[in-house]
Amino acid sequence: MFKDVIAPVQAWLLSQGRCVGCGAPLSKGKREEIKGNMVKVTCKCGRIFIYDPGAKKYRRALFEEV
Repeated sequence: MFKDVIAPVQAWLLSQGRCVGCGAPLSKGKREEIKGNMVKVTCKCGRIFIYDPGAKKYRRALFEEV
């Protein structure tokens, strides 16, 4: 039940380009190029995201990508 309440909020934050943990803009995070045109973004709170410049979307990094 708790996850059903949190998931839409986290999806909205990611669509706005913000961290799901602290709400900071991911554009200010530490960036590192990975596989092809993907970018690994690390927020100041330590959460790791993947940015796809082609689709202009962020997503949480998978365990294998960390």
